[in-house]
Amino acid sequence: MTRSAIQLYTLRNVDRPFTEILELVADAGFDGVEFAYRVTEADTDEVLATLESTGLDAAGAHVGIDELEDDFDETVAYYDELGVEHVVVPWLDAEHFASVEAVEAAAARLAKLADDLAERGMTLHYHNHDHEYTDLDDRTGFDAFLDETEIPVELDLGLALAAGDDPVERLRALGDRSRLVHLKDYDVDAGESVPVGEGDLDLEGIADAVADNGSEWLIYEYEGADPLASLERAADRTDDLV
Repeated sequence: MTRSAIQLYTLRNVDRPFTEILELVADAGFDGVEFAYRVTEADTDEVLATLESTGLDAAGAHVGIDELEDDFDETVAYYDELGVEHVVVPWLDAEHFASVEAVEAAAARLAKLADDLAERGMTLHYHNHDHEYTDLDDRTGFDAFLDETEIPVELDLGLALAAGDDPVERLRALGDRSRLVHLKDYDVDAGESVPVGEGDLDLEGIADAVADNGSEWLIYEYEGADPLASLERAADRTDDLV
């Protein structure tokens, strides 16, 4: 059964203590949170207590590849304490998709991390943007990446759309590699992220694909201004899709 969550990057500029942000998320109706950035500045015991009191679960965490490679044991221990099972590399620079050789090198790094995390009971994912869609003659850099890797991919639906991809077809092609899905609606003409339901995503098609794939989490993200104004509507809309 797919559950709803929010990528906390959405609320990165909300000027409130981190635990209050978690409470706002729970009150809006989300089932879980995907951590990014600010959680590392908060008191871990207070975060755990708030997760328990609100009933929120950890859908995953965005963790930079350098942090994982340079401080693996400490980083894994930290997120394990928070109850994180899904670790997502949220970004690789465009240079990693400039050639087939570059893609192969990036894939090898991720494969090593995936094996190491699996030994700790965690799963590694990669989150796309739009810069992966480079032209490598017979395919895009993103297609080459998918061919060279076996790890799950947290498809950012809005950024896939921005790159000219068909998010529904891409999601279906990923199948069981799409355990986490980023529900970022996108206005193609404006070239910007918008609250879910206000953009060009085929939400019904996405809901069907998520259900058919058996994805674990549909994770809302919005990069625009005043995310609190649309938070409850976003939670309701995300819940409608799962």
